[in-house]
Amino acid sequence: MGGVLVDLDIEGCKDAFKRMLGYYAIDDLIDPCHQKGIYGDLEEGTLSAEEFRRIVLAQSHPGSEPHLVDEAMWHILIGISPYKVDMLKKLSESYELYLLSNNNPICMPRSRRIFEEAGAPLEKIFKKCFLSYEMQALKPSESFYKSVIEQIGLPSDQMLFIDDSQKNVDGAIAAGLPSVYYEPGTDLSELIAEVLEDDGVKMEGC
Repeated sequence: MGGVLVDLDIEGCKDAFKRMLGYYAIDDLIDPCHQKGIYGDLEEGTLSAEEFRRIVLAQSHPGSEPHLVDEAMWHILIGISPYKVDMLKKLSESYELYLLSNNNPICMPRSRRIFEEAGAPLEKIFKKCFLSYEMQALKPSESFYKSVIEQIGLPSDQMLFIDDSQKNVDGAIAAGLPSVYYEPGTDLSELIAEVLEDDGVKMEGC
């Protein structure tokens, strides 16, 4: 989701934690693809949202409220480009789409709202969302990809995984899932069209 479909603002998120909460440890936790420490535990589902908020607040300005933790974290999510919304709608007419995301229970409500406000509710675009905190496994672990392949139930050579982390792409390939790297800021529709055309499939209008 983040980095491929939803644009991210890592530095803006860090700034929000410092400005709104006085929480400077965020610099050691947040990363474009692979979160660390308590943030990583939150995304892996080994730490609850309540526990995460409590730990952050214990190191923040006295009197800081839990809702400020959520609001600061939401600063990482910018939005989804209109052309990607159109692309997803068109692709969903011909292909089964699945979302694979290292995500957490604080950001997911905001993420869902972004898609809804863009006119592409997750439940209408994707057949299933595989979320790290629900699966208690993170990309690029083999267990994450193996579980996804098993649950989808199709031969893996009929699948294509796209990620903005080369580490995640390499992990998926090692697990038997065909994958390509997407560079954030480039044209995602062009990448998909190129891959499908190489496989003998034309994607018109994207």
